[in-house]
Amino acid sequence: MGRAVSGGEQDVMGTDIGSTGVGQARIAALYERDRTCRTLGITLDEVAAGRAVMRMRVTESMVNGHGMAHGGYLFLLADAAFSYACNSYGPVTVAQAAQVTFLAPAAVDDELVAEAVERARAGRSGIYDVTVRQAAGQVVAEFRGQSVMLAGKPQQAAE
Repeated sequence: MGRAVSGGEQDVMGTDIGSTGVGQARIAALYERDRTCRTLGITLDEVAAGRAVMRMRVTESMVNGHGMAHGGYLFLLADAAFSYACNSYGPVTVAQAAQVTFLAPAAVDDELVAEAVERARAGRSGIYDVTVRQAAGQVVAEFRGQSVMLAGKPQQAAE
């Protein structure tokens, strides 16, 4: 895993996620079970209450017939960041809908950064926006995800 913020620490925005977030152990356990991200080399760089940053390098096996990063991989990176942001509070939360707009192509060896930010949360539902950028800053895609919290207790990290 990249850098995960532990409970009781402050995130990069100065927010103490010890009281609102799930802490490093639960997020680390969630990432450890995320075989897709780990297999593709997607790293979790930051997580805080309602926010996550993930990173992926485009490989040869990720390009389409036009030589550009396949949109499915861009969606996957954005969806992963969305997942960690909406699960940062503890209760198990999943996507109920998502939409992506592709704005610019990404090429082999581009390092992409996806930043997910919570826009609204009410009851069991949430709305999150994710911007996918090349490391130099050019926006490649914009993603909006709607989440729903599942009933029951949050999964506990292994001791």
